[in-house]
Amino acid sequence: MDAFLEALRETVSDPLPAALVFAVLALIVKRDKVWAGLVAARREIGTNLGLLLFNGVVLMPLLALPMAAYRDLIPRMPELMEFWSGVPVIAVAILALVMIDFAAYWRHRFEHSPQLWRIHATHHADEAMNWLTLHRKHPLGEVMSMLIDLVPVLLLGLPIWAIVLAGLVRSWWGYLIHADVPWTLGPVGKVMMSPAAHRLHHIRDEALMGANYGNTITLWDRLFGTYTDPAPYVNCETGIAEGTRDVAGELLRPFEARYWRQAGPEAATIAATEAP
Repeated sequence: MDAFLEALRETVSDPLPAALVFAVLALIVKRDKVWAGLVAARREIGTNLGLLLFNGVVLMPLLALPMAAYRDLIPRMPELMEFWSGVPVIAVAILALVMIDFAAYWRHRFEHSPQLWRIHATHHADEAMNWLTLHRKHPLGEVMSMLIDLVPVLLLGLPIWAIVLAGLVRSWWGYLIHADVPWTLGPVGKVMMSPAAHRLHHIRDEALMGANYGNTITLWDRLFGTYTDPAPYVNCETGIAEGTRDVAGELLRPFEARYWRQAGPEAATIAATEAP
């Protein structure tokens, strides 16, 4: 019971600073339209909060020991760990961010494959994107993130402080790029993923959905040819053809027979046509 209560406390308290920041941002950006925006997104916010609680309170305590054991299996060479102590702190921090984004970029691309889309579709189902959309993840998607994203930095022997710092930056930037703001970030958006660029990744048009996979930087999208300029698509509609669901519906989504017959972004269209 104590473990459950502790997990609940951490899950609820961790997003509170972001909630305050993005509430103020909404008041500044939307002004008198903030209430209308909140009402329009209320169903999605409920689903996102529900998935956040499920993943934080049910999933994470169950996986704590297995994940610790899994990461202990990833070799960390003492020579590499010693090497980083002589490298400038800022360089170590940047490399940690870049390498975690590298792993997350490829994990994200694989999630758009026919084999994994049925899991990732939950994240794309949000039709009223908001900063909480970051947490709209199926538990199986959370597990994939934990299994993959930190592998390069652990193999490189990067210090734990740099990994934690990079994780904090990626988390806060993840909140920003999911926020309902039409920002391309100008010149900064050439290097850092902007809210407009990531919204394009969530666009309702499945033909354009396979772009801008990065969370924090645009480097890997540019190198591997998946970056698309968001300027022509600012404020585009988001979601998938099958539509959004409540928490239970999203948890069950990957196990439906129609998703197993044909998967990938195109499966959302097929699933919608079969829906009652």
